Amino acid sequence: MQIETTPLPGVLRITPQRFGDHRGYFAETYSARKLAEAGVETVFVQDNHSLSRRTATLRGLHFQAPPWAQAKLVRCGRGALFDVAVDIRRGSPTWGRWYGAELTEANGVQLLIPAGFAHGFVSRAPDTEIVYKCSSPYAPETEGALLWNDPDIGIDWGLGGAEPVLSEKDAAAPPLARFESPFGWRDAA
Repeated sequence: MQIETTPLPGVLRITPQRFGDHRGYFAETYSARKLAEAGVETVFVQDNHSLSRRTATLRGLHFQAPPWAQAKLVRCGRGALFDVAVDIRRGSPTWGRWYGAELTEANGVQLLIPAGFAHGFVSRAPDTEIVYKCSSPYAPETEGALLWNDPDIGIDWGLGGAEPVLSEKDAAAPPLARFESPFGWRDAA
């Protein structure tokens, strides 16, 4: 398992080793021991699976506030997606900055996104599946969102002029400038 840092402290790019032959491949996609060796002590309590039928389906930027803040370990089960983390920790030197990675079934790349970051993704292929672990259960009373195309964040979603498929909630999410973050830079994840 290859574990790499990103420009956002705490956000990790993880690439499991694959063992393949004429039948396909095998990969260990999660190892608490290997993550602990890399300094990650996150305990995951829930697995989620999402299907985006159409290309350019954009979901995010989502988060859950304390006491149900969520860290996520995200991977693509089928298809392809562009996955994004945005730092929303008050006082962080990387406040409002984003990092994105192409996650595909073929490349096996995963992102570890700690609590204190908003998360979003856009599908690059039809019938794209995203599979992710969460460190807290779903708590709808604590969920929040930021505007996906906020110019103050400036995410390049790589849509190539395509109109994204959005939920009403995501289309109406507030921009970063009007957001009062429940996360502090030094808060425990």
